[in-house]
Amino acid sequence: MDKQAFAAFLRGRRERVRPEDVGLPHGPRRRTPGLRREEVAQLAHISVDHYSRLEQARGRHPSHAVLTGIARALRLSDQERTHLFRLAGEAAPEPVQGPSRDVDPGTLNLLERLTDAGALVLDNTCRVLAWNPLAAALFEDFSALTGSDRNVIRRYFLHPERRGYGLTEPHRFVTAAVSYLRVATARYPDNVELHALVEELLAGSEDFARLWNSHELRIEHHDHQEIRHPQVGPIELDFDVLTVPGQDQQLIIFTAEPDSRAYRTLQLLKVIGTQRMDIAT
Repeated sequence: MDKQAFAAFLRGRRERVRPEDVGLPHGPRRRTPGLRREEVAQLAHISVDHYSRLEQARGRHPSHAVLTGIARALRLSDQERTHLFRLAGEAAPEPVQGPSRDVDPGTLNLLERLTDAGALVLDNTCRVLAWNPLAAALFEDFSALTGSDRNVIRRYFLHPERRGYGLTEPHRFVTAAVSYLRVATARYPDNVELHALVEELLAGSEDFARLWNSHELRIEHHDHQEIRHPQVGPIELDFDVLTVPGQDQQLIIFTAEPDSRAYRTLQLLKVIGTQRMDIAT
């Protein structure tokens, strides 16, 4: 175990984690950035003395359980967790067998701050994991759906009444979504749920089967899309797809130019939420 490198990694990572990222108040008396040692110890379920000794390169060799607790407390990505274990002289944890559905608190905090944009977090199977109120108003109330029905690919191909979420050019969206699913199946070849989803889509949709068997791979990171909303009519929006590091998740943000018609329409959707309106389209 390289105690000095291990200690330096802990200190550096602790100083980059904001209290609000782990559900703690920032407080008025913090003089240094990041978490306090006692906070990391509490989150990792170990003693403050044990954690402090590790940061000072004086501690005994940490157990697998201690390393797992510290990785969770410091919100380490998969790559960072592997690095932590290697510094401790431990075998790296087994790779995750499927896309993570745990959304990082920092990402959730960002969703809450994006009040003028619709924002969604999807895993690589295109299941909606988290969303802000404006995204629900723009597309649909995801909280009313069961977990599997929140998958936008499944929703598109197997639920014609919601086909395309009103996208005027759904092919680009669908091709990108299927591409993410293709990447997920390649990364997690033994995941039973992923294979079951693909088999369900192949059996239930000729359109999906045609696209899947074409092996087309197209990943969108920025584009312009018109959405025909059933209550407020067409909305021209930009969208950006940001990868959440270490999580196999994508943060999709729909925005409009300030003072544009689309921006004013988003402001209206903020007010009306997911309620129905009798507005001609």
